[in-house]
Amino acid sequence: MQEMRHSSITLVLGGVRSGKSRYAQQLAERESHVIFVATAKASDDEMHHKIERHRRERPAEWLTVEEPLELVQVLEQRARDCDVMVVDCLTVFAANLLETEGDDQDAIERRVGALCVALQSASCSVVLVSNEVGSGVVPAYPLGRRYRDLLGEINQSVARIADDVVLMVAGLPLALKGHLEVTL
Repeated sequence: MQEMRHSSITLVLGGVRSGKSRYAQQLAERESHVIFVATAKASDDEMHHKIERHRRERPAEWLTVEEPLELVQVLEQRARDCDVMVVDCLTVFAANLLETEGDDQDAIERRVGALCVALQSASCSVVLVSNEVGSGVVPAYPLGRRYRDLLGEINQSVARIADDVVLMVAGLPLALKGHLEVTL
């Protein structure tokens, strides 16, 4: 009988340039077969350069899937092809959700719920990166507040089902739930 491999869900949170992606990459580097799911689209030169920098920092043998919105499909179709899947990042995924679904709160909630079910059903471990934006300044515009609230809700939903939740501060990992797999 084949031994059953335990898959896990890890959420890596933090502010901008806190070391989230680097920590997620270090978690994934311990495995042989990695799929990296990029949610960002190069909408301007700055974003294009950031995406290129992240590509250069990843091991060349990792498979990269660029998917801004359909994370459930990627999990369902590709999880069996890897040991670990890194989703970078839920921050951009939230913006993509708002852009696609607009004011349809039910559709957004269905998508977030389906993502959580897919994460729990995945046959590989999944590491998700997301920004913690709730500690910042209250956005001046309604759409900014809506985005901040949506990302907070997504982070809470994923944190509830995650085995490990790590907060990155100044490049240092702090275990909020579970334990640290990698220390820097």
